[in-house]
Amino acid sequence: MKKLEIYVNSFFDSVIIESSNDDVNVGQYVVIESDKGNFVGQVIRVDSEKNLNSDCKILNLATDKDINKSRSNELKAAEALVEIRKIACKLELDMSFVDASFSLDKKRLYISFVSDNRVDFRELAKRLAQKYHTRIELRQIGVRDKAKKVGGIGPCGLLLCCNRFLNDFSSVSINMAKNQLLALNPTKINGVCGRLMCCLNYENDIYKEARKNMPKIGNLVETDAGTGKVIDIDVFKKTCKVELPNKSVIVINVEDNNGKAK
Repeated sequence: MKKLEIYVNSFFDSVIIESSNDDVNVGQYVVIESDKGNFVGQVIRVDSEKNLNSDCKILNLATDKDINKSRSNELKAAEALVEIRKIACKLELDMSFVDASFSLDKKRLYISFVSDNRVDFRELAKRLAQKYHTRIELRQIGVRDKAKKVGGIGPCGLLLCCNRFLNDFSSVSINMAKNQLLALNPTKINGVCGRLMCCLNYENDIYKEARKNMPKIGNLVETDAGTGKVIDIDVFKKTCKVELPNKSVIVINVEDNNGKAK
């Protein structure tokens, strides 16, 4: 048995499925059976190290007919999304729609949306079911999930981490920005989703370890030049800037037991 990572679509993202079929390789399209219907997906990785995350199974390699039908469904779902927005607007619903996907047989239409509030979308679902003669499932997602689905460019100039390689969203707190001595300016530490950037997690443990035995900004320290107040620190050089009573500023090496000014 081997674990396959298969990209389905923007609504379902990718799934990890076990398969004993040696004919399935990276780049190939397969028909997937799930409790939400059948879909065509593309194998993007073999022997994935990720954990199984679905009850899906592979029915067969996709035929040209399956692939063409899936692509046709994608176009129809995009057209449906335009109509969905119009109907929601008429109903005065506070919903920002992200994507829509039809199952392979078009018996189900899945729609994801973002909203700051809980939304009663029963009337919307009813009208959509009447219009498309299919089962409707609306799913409310968070702004981080939207960024992961839609993608974009981060403040660093690179593609969003959540869209490229992050599978789960770890908790990010303002303390992580403080640990890394970053300016607590929302435009600097928030991502395109409006939440704290996921990358604040990446080096947080390194900074926490590096800050051990370092004085905090505002602390008073003894130096060869007298007692002063710490106004800045460099956690990797193990140095800090100290302001003396006469307003002069010196740099001391924290690891120097004598607190000698540099």
